[in-house]
Amino acid sequence: MTNTTTIILVAVVFLIIGGLLAMGFSRLQRTKRLKERFGSEYDHALNEMGDKRQAESELQARLDHVEKLNIRPLTPEETDRFTHEWQVTQTEFVDHPLTSVQKANQLIKEVMSARGYPVDDFEQRAADISVDHPDLVTNYRELHAIAAKGDQDGISTEEMRQAMVHGRALFHDLVQPEPKVEDTLEKEKV
Repeated sequence: MTNTTTIILVAVVFLIIGGLLAMGFSRLQRTKRLKERFGSEYDHALNEMGDKRQAESELQARLDHVEKLNIRPLTPEETDRFTHEWQVTQTEFVDHPLTSVQKANQLIKEVMSARGYPVDDFEQRAADISVDHPDLVTNYRELHAIAAKGDQDGISTEEMRQAMVHGRALFHDLVQPEPKVEDTLEKEKV
């Protein structure tokens, strides 16, 4: 083998190794970014899928899907109306807990629809919520499950109360006006 051939082979090996290292680093960065963005929802997706690549592809697909949606903040009038409906629903909990849980679940769906989320399929709603509210999506799944069960499974009042508490956290996040860019920049300076 000549010196030129040896040099070319060594260069090719280094390029291959460099490419593999770059791919590995890129995957690590993607994993880190998704874990930071989704928090516990990253683990949920990993448990559901059973495969890291598949889970990360699913989470990335969620990001891409929500990015294409025209999500908008509620108008002040919509916020007032939905907030009033939520307060009425909470008040009714004392006498009709299951009905209130079901109304809360429906009200969250209505708020999502008003903001521009597609709402026909629950799994899609949960996936969309996981993008901007990853810390609340598990609670939303629990609220929805209790609302869907109805009387058939003997759900305790405490379970329904917890569902309302969980639903309230998501509801408040959904009706809050989006922070202005200036407010966000001001907080970052502090």
